[in-house]
Amino acid sequence: MSTLITNIAELMTQDLEHRVLKNAAVVVEGERISWIGAAADAPAADDAVDAGGRAMLPGWVDSHSHLLFAGDRTAEFEARMAGEAYAAGGIAVTMEATRATSDFDLTRLAMGRVAEAVSQGTTYLETKTGYGLDVENEARSARIASTVADQVTYLGAHLVPSGQNSDEYTDLVCGPMLDAVRPYVQWADVFCEEGAFTAEQSRRVLLACRDAGLGLRVHGNQLGEGPGVQLAVELGAASVDHVNYLAEQDVKALAASWSGWDGVSGAGERGTVATCLPACDLSTRQPLAPARELLDAGVQVALASNCNPGTSYTSSMAYCVTTAVLQMRLSVHEAVRAATYGGALALHKDTGRDADGERAVGSIAVGHRADLHLLNAPSATHLAYRPGMPLTYAVWRAGARER
Repeated sequence: MSTLITNIAELMTQDLEHRVLKNAAVVVEGERISWIGAAADAPAADDAVDAGGRAMLPGWVDSHSHLLFAGDRTAEFEARMAGEAYAAGGIAVTMEATRATSDFDLTRLAMGRVAEAVSQGTTYLETKTGYGLDVENEARSARIASTVADQVTYLGAHLVPSGQNSDEYTDLVCGPMLDAVRPYVQWADVFCEEGAFTAEQSRRVLLACRDAGLGLRVHGNQLGEGPGVQLAVELGAASVDHVNYLAEQDVKALAASWSGWDGVSGAGERGTVATCLPACDLSTRQPLAPARELLDAGVQVALASNCNPGTSYTSSMAYCVTTAVLQMRLSVHEAVRAATYGGALALHKDTGRDADGERAVGSIAVGHRADLHLLNAPSATHLAYRPGMPLTYAVWRAGARER
């Protein structure tokens, strides 16, 4: 079956040409996009959908989330809003609740969170383990995550559980725990931060996971300047996430990592994406990540929700885009690009088809996966112009209409 979606007032493709088409149309055939152009030139299709003069974007690509959890941390949030400084210790509270929850209920909770995200325009998402923190529960989280998310990241190195020696726990993360999760995950991550894992421990984790065939990601520079960015760039990580506190050399290292990549054709070796998590920054009252400075320096930037129970309990990518425009000084086009194409870059899903046959996401281009987000507005500018309004009108995910 082919479907023509026509009468699109504004089509923001976010492809390598950065096109914004007016009075446009898209043809979807199966799970892929087969044609894009002016509505007046659209070919015939088996079915037709009138977009009613609305704007269309690629579906959001949420490249950083923590959806596998149980329990509640509102007390921690209230304390933080009253002035208590954020520390990573709340992860242990979620760990205890998650371990005590059945497979059925953990799956149900995660599926509900994915459904919430899709209803707001997210069509491709990554999620992490990291609330099991022992071999059995990390493997269980990875297995369940693989059934609900598009990509799964191993985050056994999220926090050292209370009462355990940090070096011995790092050995566990690099050995038996890694072996247990390996069948279910594509990436590995580490919380390289004071109070979590040192630079040396983080390096051990990342090297062990790279040797096991996993791609690398890093939680870094969230609570202060530290080694996370430099380590991510040195080891060729796909992304370093949070990036609230950056020294000049951190920005230069991130920019240099993209020197071999052609941003016009997409050819060459990708560098390390700087993933900004503005909803988390607001919740923890950290400085907003310097997205404007990063873009101006030539760094590729992504926006993601960081949906988690302690510091960012939202899957609204529109909220992140709005914040990026209103408070981080990005243009609407830059913010939307970071939340679509930027996320695809961070997940290595920006071009072609991979070994598993998955099509590219994060942009509207012929041959790419038909992940489409139709706004109940004539332009994407309304995302920031009308902050907080529910503007998602329709969503197609791999060619299937979800809303």
